[in-house]
Amino acid sequence: MLPTEQHPYFVLTGGPGCGKTTLIEALHTSGFRTIPEVARDIIKEQMETGGDALPWKNRERYTQLMLERSIVSYQEAAQNNSPAFFDRGLPDTLCYARLIGLEISTEMEQAAWDYRYHKSVFLLPPWKAIYTTDSERKQDWAEAVRTHTVMAETYQDYGYTIIEVPKKTVQERIAFLQEIVNL
Repeated sequence: MLPTEQHPYFVLTGGPGCGKTTLIEALHTSGFRTIPEVARDIIKEQMETGGDALPWKNRERYTQLMLERSIVSYQEAAQNNSPAFFDRGLPDTLCYARLIGLEISTEMEQAAWDYRYHKSVFLLPPWKAIYTTDSERKQDWAEAVRTHTVMAETYQDYGYTIIEVPKKTVQERIAFLQEIVNL
């Protein structure tokens, strides 16, 4: 069981196609408070409006929007201090910047230290059996594996402890999370 004196905001993260969003949706359906991922919303919005802030067009603008929206998402969630599961956290933006070779700005660095989640972060490992691509997820398997590695490094660099979520059914994953966070 995790200490309760830390922030009650639990990050679920991982590379693309690891079952993270499916798990978040199942947690929501089961009655847990969940905070959706901002990156997919940005991609959908940019595709619908013809914008270029996309990972395959203007990566720098996409990264900046991810940072801005992650801060807003955190601030909105913090208005209610009850426990919540975040579909990715603000450090995911820094991970993305590292993956594409973008310099971590002072603004990104400061945000990563200012907007804190529970010290333990749940990382879902790459899982080839469930991996798929779609209109917003274009990364290949090798990039998914690399993302997982950089994600773990990034969160650890910002003082978080990684807890790997086992490759099990959605309900078994929920039970694992419940046991660990005692909700």
